[in-house]
Amino acid sequence: MTDSERFHLTLTAAGRPVAHGWWGSEAVARDKFTTWVGDWGKPGARITLVDEETGETLTTWPDES
Repeated sequence: MTDSERFHLTLTAAGRPVAHGWWGSEAVARDKFTTWVGDWGKPGARITLVDEETGETLTTWPDES
């Protein structure tokens, strides 16, 4: 993994991967997350942002709480 691949964003629909993106900056990745929710956040979709270095899920849509 390179620094430019640290923050991994995935979009799934009906349990299948639809799109992926990797960014080196958490701030940029979170901005992309917000954009993807606005563009693709529909019933049946799931958007997840993971820190690949730590393995931590940073945020998901829809929110799991």
